[in-house]
Amino acid sequence: MAEREQLASRLGFILVSAGCAIGLGNVWRFPYITGRYGGAAFVIVYLIFLAIMGLPIMVCEFAMGRASRRNLAGAMLVLEPPGTKWHIYGYLGVLGNMILMMFYTTVTGWGLAYTYHTAVGDLARLSTEEVGNFFGSFISNTPELTMWMALVVIIGFLVCSIGLRTGVERITKILMSGLFLLLIVLMVRSVTLPGAEKGLAFYLKPDFSKLSWEAVYAAMSQAFFTLSLGIGSMLIFGSYLSKERTLAGESVYVIILDTLVALMSGMVIFPACFAFGVDAGAGPGLIFVTLPNVFNSMTGGRIWGTLFFVFIFFAALTTVIAVFEHLVAFAMDEWKWSRKKASYIGIIIMFIASLPCGLGFGPWSGFHPFGNGTVVLDLEDFIVSFNLLPIGSLIFVLFCTSKYGWGWDNFIREANTGIGPKFPEGLRGYMTYVLPLIIAVVLIMGYIQFFG
Repeated sequence: MAEREQLASRLGFILVSAGCAIGLGNVWRFPYITGRYGGAAFVIVYLIFLAIMGLPIMVCEFAMGRASRRNLAGAMLVLEPPGTKWHIYGYLGVLGNMILMMFYTTVTGWGLAYTYHTAVGDLARLSTEEVGNFFGSFISNTPELTMWMALVVIIGFLVCSIGLRTGVERITKILMSGLFLLLIVLMVRSVTLPGAEKGLAFYLKPDFSKLSWEAVYAAMSQAFFTLSLGIGSMLIFGSYLSKERTLAGESVYVIILDTLVALMSGMVIFPACFAFGVDAGAGPGLIFVTLPNVFNSMTGGRIWGTLFFVFIFFAALTTVIAVFEHLVAFAMDEWKWSRKKASYIGIIIMFIASLPCGLGFGPWSGFHPFGNGTVVLDLEDFIVSFNLLPIGSLIFVLFCTSKYGWGWDNFIREANTGIGPKFPEGLRGYMTYVLPLIIAVVLIMGYIQFFG
Protein backbone atom coordinates (compact mmCIF):
# COMPACT_ATOMS: atom_id res chain seq x y z
CA MET A 1 0.00 0.00 0.00
CA ALA A 2 1.40 3.42 -0.96
CA GLU A 3 2.42 5.61 1.95
CA ARG A 4 -0.24 8.12 2.97
CA GLU A 5 0.37 11.75 2.04
CA GLN A 6 0.88 14.06 5.02
CA LEU A 7 0.36 17.76 5.49
CA ALA A 8 3.61 19.73 5.61
CA SER A 9 3.04 21.39 8.98
CA ARG A 10 0.91 21.47 12.09
CA LEU A 11 -0.20 25.01 11.18
CA GLY A 12 -1.25 23.68 7.77
CA PHE A 13 -3.42 21.01 9.40
CA ILE A 14 -5.08 23.51 11.77
CA LEU A 15 -5.73 26.07 9.01
CA VAL A 16 -7.01 23.49 6.49
CA SER A 17 -9.32 21.91 9.12
CA ALA A 18 -10.49 25.34 10.28
CA GLY A 19 -10.98 26.34 6.63
CA CYS A 20 -13.30 23.35 6.23
CA ALA A 21 -15.32 24.40 9.29
CA ILE A 22 -15.29 28.12 8.46
CA GLY A 23 -17.88 28.85 5.81
CA LEU A 24 -21.24 30.44 5.21
CA GLY A 25 -22.46 29.10 8.58
CA ASN A 26 -20.04 31.49 10.31
CA VAL A 27 -20.45 34.62 8.22
CA TRP A 28 -24.08 34.28 7.14
CA ARG A 29 -26.08 32.07 9.49
CA PHE A 30 -24.33 32.94 12.78
CA PRO A 31 -24.86 36.75 12.64
CA TYR A 32 -28.54 36.63 11.70
CA ILE A 33 -29.35 33.88 14.25
CA THR A 34 -27.50 35.87 16.92
CA GLY A 35 -29.49 38.94 15.87
CA ARG A 36 -32.75 37.02 16.09
CA TYR A 37 -32.08 35.53 19.54
CA GLY A 38 -30.83 38.51 21.48
CA GLY A 39 -27.11 38.94 20.91
CA ALA A 40 -24.50 38.15 23.58
CA ALA A 41 -26.65 35.84 25.74
CA PHE A 42 -27.14 33.61 22.69
CA VAL A 43 -23.37 33.66 21.97
CA ILE A 44 -22.58 32.38 25.51
CA VAL A 45 -24.97 29.42 25.14
CA TYR A 46 -23.50 28.73 21.68
CA LEU A 47 -19.96 28.57 23.10
CA ILE A 48 -21.08 26.10 25.81
CA PHE A 49 -22.53 23.76 23.18
CA LEU A 50 -19.37 24.01 21.09
CA ALA A 51 -17.40 22.69 24.08
CA ILE A 52 -19.76 19.90 25.19
CA MET A 53 -20.86 18.69 21.75
CA GLY A 54 -18.67 19.96 18.91
CA LEU A 55 -15.30 19.18 20.50
CA PRO A 56 -15.86 15.48 21.34
CA ILE A 57 -17.38 14.72 17.91
CA MET A 58 -14.46 16.44 16.17
CA VAL A 59 -11.97 14.36 18.18
CA CYS A 60 -13.87 11.22 17.07
CA GLU A 61 -13.56 12.22 13.40
CA PHE A 62 -9.85 13.07 13.64
CA ALA A 63 -9.12 9.83 15.56
CA MET A 64 -10.90 7.66 12.97
CA GLY A 65 -9.03 9.39 10.15
CA ARG A 66 -5.58 9.19 11.75
CA ALA A 67 -5.96 5.56 12.87
CA SER A 68 -7.12 4.36 9.44
CA ARG A 69 -5.21 6.68 7.07
CA ARG A 70 -8.24 6.53 4.78
CA ASN A 71 -11.31 8.48 3.64
CA LEU A 72 -14.57 8.05 5.60
CA ALA A 73 -15.77 4.93 3.73
CA GLY A 74 -12.35 3.28 3.94
CA ALA A 75 -11.88 4.31 7.58
CA MET A 76 -15.03 2.59 8.81
CA LEU A 77 -14.20 -0.50 6.74
CA VAL A 78 -10.68 -0.72 8.21
CA LEU A 79 -11.67 0.01 11.83
CA GLU A 80 -14.96 -1.89 12.21
CA PRO A 81 -15.00 -5.36 13.82
CA PRO A 82 -15.12 -8.21 11.25
CA GLY A 83 -18.63 -9.03 10.04
CA THR A 84 -20.17 -5.65 11.07
CA LYS A 85 -21.69 -3.17 8.64
CA TRP A 86 -20.65 0.25 10.00
CA HIS A 87 -18.97 1.00 6.66
CA ILE A 88 -22.37 1.32 4.94
CA TYR A 89 -22.70 4.76 6.55
CA GLY A 90 -19.14 5.51 5.40
CA TYR A 91 -20.30 5.41 1.78
CA LEU A 92 -23.43 7.42 2.65
CA GLY A 93 -21.27 10.04 4.34
CA VAL A 94 -19.05 10.40 1.26
CA LEU A 95 -22.23 10.82 -0.80
CA GLY A 96 -23.24 13.48 1.76
CA ASN A 97 -20.08 15.46 0.87
CA MET A 98 -21.25 15.37 -2.74
CA ILE A 99 -24.81 16.50 -1.90
CA LEU A 100 -23.44 19.32 0.30
CA MET A 101 -21.39 20.60 -2.63
CA MET A 102 -24.40 20.33 -4.99
CA PHE A 103 -25.78 23.52 -3.40
CA TYR A 104 -22.71 24.96 -1.66
CA THR A 105 -20.94 25.56 -5.00
CA THR A 106 -23.93 27.64 -6.18
CA VAL A 107 -24.04 29.78 -3.02
CA THR A 108 -20.23 30.21 -3.13
CA GLY A 109 -20.77 31.41 -6.70
CA TRP A 110 -23.12 34.07 -5.32
CA GLY A 111 -20.25 35.40 -3.20
CA LEU A 112 -17.95 35.52 -6.22
CA ALA A 113 -20.66 37.13 -8.39
CA TYR A 114 -21.39 39.81 -5.77
CA THR A 115 -17.67 40.56 -5.50
CA TYR A 116 -17.69 41.31 -9.24
CA HIS A 117 -21.02 43.20 -9.33
CA THR A 118 -20.05 45.33 -6.31
CA ALA A 119 -16.57 46.08 -7.68
CA VAL A 120 -17.90 47.29 -11.07
CA GLY A 121 -20.60 49.39 -9.38
CA ASP A 122 -23.71 47.47 -10.48
CA LEU A 123 -25.19 47.81 -6.96
CA ALA A 124 -24.13 51.42 -6.39
CA ARG A 125 -26.87 54.07 -6.45
CA LEU A 126 -29.65 51.42 -6.37
CA SER A 127 -32.55 52.10 -4.01
CA THR A 128 -33.32 49.66 -1.17
CA GLU A 129 -36.08 48.06 -3.25
CA GLU A 130 -33.84 47.85 -6.33
CA VAL A 131 -31.12 46.01 -4.38
CA GLY A 132 -33.71 43.38 -3.40
CA ASN A 133 -34.90 43.17 -7.02
CA PHE A 134 -31.29 42.81 -8.19
CA PHE A 135 -30.84 39.71 -6.03
CA GLY A 136 -34.13 38.25 -7.26
CA SER A 137 -33.25 38.75 -10.93
CA PHE A 138 -29.69 37.50 -10.34
CA ILE A 139 -30.69 34.12 -8.85
CA SER A 140 -33.33 33.57 -11.56
CA ASN A 141 -30.72 34.20 -14.29
CA THR A 142 -29.77 30.54 -14.81
CA PRO A 143 -26.93 31.03 -17.36
CA GLU A 144 -25.16 33.54 -15.11
CA LEU A 145 -25.71 31.43 -11.98
CA THR A 146 -24.35 28.38 -13.81
CA MET A 147 -21.27 30.28 -14.96
CA TRP A 148 -20.34 31.36 -11.41
CA MET A 149 -21.00 27.85 -10.06
CA ALA A 150 -18.80 26.35 -12.81
CA LEU A 151 -15.98 28.75 -11.90
CA VAL A 152 -16.16 27.65 -8.25
CA VAL A 153 -16.12 23.94 -9.21
CA ILE A 154 -13.12 24.44 -11.53
CA ILE A 155 -11.14 26.52 -8.98
CA GLY A 156 -11.83 24.03 -6.15
CA PHE A 157 -10.81 20.89 -8.04
CA LEU A 158 -7.81 22.56 -9.71
CA VAL A 159 -6.45 23.40 -6.25
CA CYS A 160 -6.89 19.72 -5.25
CA SER A 161 -5.23 18.54 -8.48
CA ILE A 162 -2.01 20.46 -7.70
CA GLY A 163 -1.38 18.29 -4.62
CA LEU A 164 -2.11 18.04 -0.90
CA ARG A 165 0.80 20.20 0.24
CA THR A 166 1.39 22.39 -2.82
CA GLY A 167 -2.32 22.84 -3.61
CA VAL A 168 -4.78 22.27 -0.77
CA GLU A 169 -2.50 23.24 2.13
CA ARG A 170 -0.67 26.15 0.46
CA ILE A 171 -3.75 27.77 -1.14
CA THR A 172 -5.83 27.35 2.05
CA LYS A 173 -3.08 29.06 4.08
CA ILE A 174 -3.20 32.01 1.65
CA LEU A 175 -7.02 32.15 1.69
CA MET A 176 -7.18 31.94 5.52
CA SER A 177 -4.53 34.66 5.92
CA GLY A 178 -6.46 36.87 3.49
CA LEU A 179 -9.72 36.10 5.27
CA PHE A 180 -8.41 37.20 8.68
CA LEU A 181 -6.77 40.31 7.21
CA LEU A 182 -10.04 41.31 5.49
CA LEU A 183 -11.99 40.62 8.69
CA ILE A 184 -9.71 42.88 10.75
CA VAL A 185 -9.92 45.73 8.17
CA LEU A 186 -13.73 45.43 7.91
CA MET A 187 -14.10 45.19 11.70
CA VAL A 188 -12.09 48.37 12.30
CA ARG A 189 -14.20 50.20 9.69
CA SER A 190 -17.48 48.93 11.13
CA VAL A 191 -16.82 49.74 14.80
CA THR A 192 -15.71 53.30 13.91
CA LEU A 193 -18.99 54.15 12.13
CA PRO A 194 -21.15 56.80 13.88
CA GLY A 195 -23.76 54.96 15.98
CA ALA A 196 -21.80 51.67 15.94
CA GLU A 197 -21.70 51.57 19.76
CA LYS A 198 -25.37 50.50 19.90
CA GLY A 199 -24.57 47.47 17.75
CA LEU A 200 -21.58 46.62 19.95
CA ALA A 201 -23.70 46.87 23.10
CA PHE A 202 -26.34 44.58 21.58
CA TYR A 203 -23.68 42.08 20.51
CA LEU A 204 -21.41 42.12 23.57
CA LYS A 205 -23.76 42.83 26.52
CA PRO A 206 -25.72 39.67 27.51
CA ASP A 207 -29.46 40.06 28.06
CA PHE A 208 -30.59 36.71 29.45
CA SER A 209 -34.23 37.85 29.54
CA LYS A 210 -34.24 37.29 25.76
CA LEU A 211 -33.19 33.65 26.09
CA SER A 212 -35.90 31.09 25.36
CA TRP A 213 -35.86 27.32 24.79
CA GLU A 214 -36.06 28.11 21.08
CA ALA A 215 -32.89 30.21 21.40
CA VAL A 216 -31.12 27.41 23.32
CA TYR A 217 -31.98 24.93 20.57
CA ALA A 218 -30.82 27.41 17.91
CA ALA A 219 -27.48 27.75 19.76
CA MET A 220 -27.19 23.95 19.97
CA SER A 221 -27.90 23.44 16.27
CA GLN A 222 -25.58 26.29 15.20
CA ALA A 223 -22.73 24.83 17.30
CA PHE A 224 -23.39 21.51 15.63
CA PHE A 225 -23.72 22.61 12.00
CA THR A 226 -20.92 25.19 11.95
CA LEU A 227 -18.22 22.51 12.27
CA SER A 228 -19.54 20.36 9.37
CA LEU A 229 -19.38 17.24 11.54
CA GLY A 230 -20.96 13.93 10.56
CA ILE A 231 -19.92 13.40 6.93
CA GLY A 232 -16.17 12.95 7.39
CA SER A 233 -15.12 16.42 6.20
CA MET A 234 -12.82 16.64 9.24
CA LEU A 235 -11.89 12.94 9.22
CA ILE A 236 -10.00 13.23 5.93
CA PHE A 237 -7.54 15.75 7.40
CA GLY A 238 -7.04 13.49 10.42
CA SER A 239 -5.88 10.87 7.90
CA TYR A 240 -3.08 13.24 6.79
CA LEU A 241 -1.97 14.04 10.35
CA SER A 242 1.18 12.74 12.05
CA LYS A 243 1.08 11.03 15.46
CA GLU A 244 3.20 13.74 17.11
CA ARG A 245 0.38 15.53 18.94
CA THR A 246 -2.80 14.56 20.77
CA LEU A 247 -6.07 15.24 18.98
CA ALA A 248 -7.94 17.14 21.73
CA GLY A 249 -5.47 20.04 21.58
CA GLU A 250 -5.57 20.22 17.78
CA SER A 251 -9.39 20.14 17.83
CA VAL A 252 -9.49 23.02 20.32
CA TYR A 253 -7.35 25.17 17.98
CA VAL A 254 -9.64 24.41 15.02
CA ILE A 255 -12.75 25.29 17.06
CA ILE A 256 -11.13 28.50 18.37
CA LEU A 257 -10.36 29.67 14.81
CA ASP A 258 -13.85 28.74 13.61
CA THR A 259 -15.45 30.61 16.53
CA LEU A 260 -13.15 33.60 16.11
CA VAL A 261 -14.32 34.08 12.51
CA ALA A 262 -17.98 33.81 13.57
CA LEU A 263 -17.53 36.30 16.44
CA MET A 264 -15.51 38.74 14.30
CA SER A 265 -18.15 38.53 11.54
CA GLY A 266 -20.66 39.73 14.14
CA MET A 267 -18.32 42.63 14.93
CA VAL A 268 -18.49 43.61 11.25
CA ILE A 269 -22.23 43.16 10.76
CA PHE A 270 -23.90 44.41 13.98
CA PRO A 271 -22.20 47.83 14.30
CA ALA A 272 -22.87 48.48 10.58
CA CYS A 273 -26.52 47.42 10.85
CA PHE A 274 -27.17 49.56 13.94
CA ALA A 275 -25.25 52.52 12.47
CA PHE A 276 -27.63 52.55 9.48
CA GLY A 277 -30.80 51.47 11.29
CA VAL A 278 -31.00 48.04 9.63
CA ASP A 279 -32.53 44.90 11.25
CA ALA A 280 -29.62 42.59 12.19
CA GLY A 281 -31.97 39.59 12.47
CA ALA A 282 -33.16 40.01 8.90
CA GLY A 283 -32.67 36.37 7.93
CA PRO A 284 -30.62 34.87 5.11
CA GLY A 285 -31.19 37.98 2.97
CA LEU A 286 -28.93 39.87 5.41
CA ILE A 287 -25.79 39.27 3.30
CA PHE A 288 -27.11 39.73 -0.24
CA VAL A 289 -29.93 42.26 0.26
CA THR A 290 -29.52 44.14 3.55
CA LEU A 291 -25.74 44.68 3.64
CA PRO A 292 -25.40 45.98 0.05
CA ASN A 293 -27.78 48.78 1.13
CA VAL A 294 -25.53 49.47 4.13
CA PHE A 295 -22.47 49.71 1.83
CA ASN A 296 -24.36 52.05 -0.50
CA SER A 297 -24.89 54.39 2.48
CA MET A 298 -21.20 54.43 3.44
CA THR A 299 -18.41 56.66 2.18
CA GLY A 300 -16.26 54.46 -0.06
CA GLY A 301 -19.03 51.89 0.08
CA ARG A 302 -18.06 50.21 -3.19
CA ILE A 303 -14.57 49.43 -1.81
CA TRP A 304 -15.90 48.17 1.54
CA GLY A 305 -18.62 46.14 -0.17
CA THR A 306 -16.10 44.52 -2.54
CA LEU A 307 -13.78 43.64 0.36
CA PHE A 308 -16.72 42.15 2.28
CA PHE A 309 -17.78 39.89 -0.61
CA VAL A 310 -14.17 38.82 -1.22
CA PHE A 311 -14.18 37.78 2.46
CA ILE A 312 -17.47 35.87 1.97
CA PHE A 313 -16.03 34.12 -1.10
CA PHE A 314 -12.79 33.17 0.71
CA ALA A 315 -14.73 31.74 3.67
CA ALA A 316 -16.92 29.62 1.38
CA LEU A 317 -14.06 28.57 -0.94
CA THR A 318 -11.98 27.10 1.92
CA THR A 319 -14.90 24.76 2.66
CA VAL A 320 -15.31 23.87 -1.02
CA ILE A 321 -11.61 22.95 -1.34
CA ALA A 322 -11.69 20.89 1.87
CA VAL A 323 -14.77 18.89 0.88
CA PHE A 324 -13.50 18.39 -2.70
CA GLU A 325 -10.30 16.99 -1.16
CA HIS A 326 -12.37 14.31 0.60
CA LEU A 327 -14.05 13.36 -2.69
CA VAL A 328 -10.66 13.23 -4.45
CA ALA A 329 -9.18 11.13 -1.59
CA PHE A 330 -12.11 8.70 -1.84
CA ALA A 331 -11.44 8.12 -5.57
CA MET A 332 -7.69 7.76 -4.88
CA ASP A 333 -8.16 5.32 -1.95
CA GLU A 334 -11.02 3.19 -3.24
CA TRP A 335 -10.57 3.25 -7.03
CA LYS A 336 -6.77 3.84 -7.15
CA TRP A 337 -7.17 6.89 -9.39
CA SER A 338 -4.37 9.43 -9.60
CA ARG A 339 -4.96 12.79 -7.92
CA LYS A 340 -5.16 14.57 -11.29
CA LYS A 341 -7.62 12.03 -12.78
CA ALA A 342 -9.86 12.22 -9.68
CA SER A 343 -9.81 16.05 -9.81
CA TYR A 344 -10.51 16.42 -13.54
CA ILE A 345 -13.32 13.85 -13.56
CA GLY A 346 -14.56 15.50 -10.34
CA ILE A 347 -15.01 18.81 -12.24
CA ILE A 348 -17.35 17.16 -14.77
CA ILE A 349 -19.37 15.13 -12.22
CA MET A 350 -19.68 18.02 -9.75
CA PHE A 351 -20.72 20.50 -12.44
CA ILE A 352 -23.54 18.21 -13.61
CA ALA A 353 -24.59 17.38 -10.02
CA SER A 354 -24.70 21.10 -9.10
CA LEU A 355 -26.97 22.11 -11.99
CA PRO A 356 -30.33 21.28 -10.27
CA CYS A 357 -29.71 23.85 -7.50
CA GLY A 358 -29.28 26.71 -9.99
CA LEU A 359 -32.14 25.44 -12.16
CA GLY A 360 -34.32 25.46 -9.02
CA PHE A 361 -34.34 29.28 -9.08
CA GLY A 362 -35.17 29.41 -12.81
CA PRO A 363 -36.72 26.76 -15.09
CA TRP A 364 -37.38 24.39 -12.16
CA SER A 365 -38.76 27.07 -9.83
CA GLY A 366 -42.18 25.39 -10.05
CA PHE A 367 -40.79 22.43 -8.08
CA HIS A 368 -41.59 23.04 -4.38
CA PRO A 369 -40.24 20.04 -2.41
CA PHE A 370 -41.63 21.23 0.94
CA GLY A 371 -44.49 23.47 -0.15
CA ASN A 372 -44.73 27.01 -1.52
CA GLY A 373 -41.55 29.06 -1.42
CA THR A 374 -39.17 26.07 -1.15
CA VAL A 375 -36.72 25.18 -3.93
CA VAL A 376 -34.19 22.46 -4.87
CA LEU A 377 -31.60 24.06 -2.56
CA ASP A 378 -33.93 23.49 0.43
CA LEU A 379 -34.24 19.79 -0.42
CA GLU A 380 -30.46 19.32 -0.75
CA ASP A 381 -29.82 21.31 2.44
CA PHE A 382 -32.46 19.24 4.29
CA ILE A 383 -30.79 15.95 3.28
CA VAL A 384 -27.39 17.09 4.57
CA SER A 385 -28.09 19.49 7.46
CA PHE A 386 -31.15 17.87 9.01
CA ASN A 387 -30.25 14.23 8.33
CA LEU A 388 -26.69 13.25 7.41
CA LEU A 389 -24.84 15.65 9.77
CA PRO A 390 -26.71 14.65 12.99
CA ILE A 391 -27.16 10.96 12.03
CA GLY A 392 -23.50 10.73 10.98
CA SER A 393 -22.28 12.37 14.20
CA LEU A 394 -24.43 9.97 16.23
CA ILE A 395 -22.95 7.01 14.33
CA PHE A 396 -19.37 8.31 14.84
CA VAL A 397 -19.88 8.67 18.61
CA LEU A 398 -21.45 5.21 18.90
CA PHE A 399 -18.69 3.74 16.68
CA CYS A 400 -15.98 5.21 18.93
CA THR A 401 -17.60 4.19 22.25
CA SER A 402 -19.35 0.86 21.58
CA LYS A 403 -17.71 -2.56 21.92
CA TYR A 404 -19.66 -3.47 18.77
CA GLY A 405 -17.83 -0.70 16.88
CA TRP A 406 -14.23 0.52 16.95
CA GLY A 407 -14.54 0.80 20.73
CA TRP A 408 -13.57 3.22 23.48
CA ASP A 409 -10.10 1.73 24.18
CA ASN A 410 -9.01 2.07 20.54
CA PHE A 411 -10.51 5.56 20.29
CA ILE A 412 -8.91 6.94 23.47
CA ARG A 413 -5.52 5.41 22.60
CA GLU A 414 -5.53 7.11 19.19
CA ALA A 415 -6.90 10.42 20.52
CA ASN A 416 -4.23 10.63 23.24
CA THR A 417 -1.23 9.53 21.14
CA GLY A 418 1.41 12.27 21.05
CA ILE A 419 2.21 15.29 23.17
CA GLY A 420 -0.40 17.86 24.22
CA PRO A 421 -3.68 17.95 26.19
CA LYS A 422 -5.22 14.49 26.64
CA PHE A 423 -8.88 13.76 25.98
CA PRO A 424 -10.30 12.98 29.48
CA GLU A 425 -10.85 9.23 29.95
CA GLY A 426 -13.42 10.14 32.62
CA LEU A 427 -15.76 11.33 29.85
CA ARG A 428 -16.46 7.76 28.75
CA GLY A 429 -19.93 7.70 30.41
CA TYR A 430 -20.80 11.12 28.96
CA MET A 431 -19.65 10.09 25.47
CA THR A 432 -21.46 6.75 25.63
CA TYR A 433 -24.83 7.80 27.06
CA VAL A 434 -25.31 11.60 27.29
CA LEU A 435 -23.77 12.89 24.03
CA PRO A 436 -25.83 10.52 21.82
CA LEU A 437 -28.96 11.85 23.56
CA ILE A 438 -27.96 15.47 22.86
CA ILE A 439 -27.36 14.63 19.17
CA ALA A 440 -30.73 12.83 19.04
CA VAL A 441 -32.39 16.00 20.41
CA VAL A 442 -30.75 18.05 17.61
CA LEU A 443 -32.06 15.54 15.05
CA ILE A 444 -35.63 15.38 16.43
CA MET A 445 -35.94 19.12 17.13
CA GLY A 446 -34.62 19.81 13.63
CA TYR A 447 -37.46 17.75 12.17
CA ILE A 448 -40.02 19.44 14.42
CA GLN A 449 -38.75 22.88 13.46
CA PHE A 450 -38.57 22.04 9.74
CA PHE A 451 -41.99 20.47 9.44
CA GLY A 452 -43.68 22.40 12.28
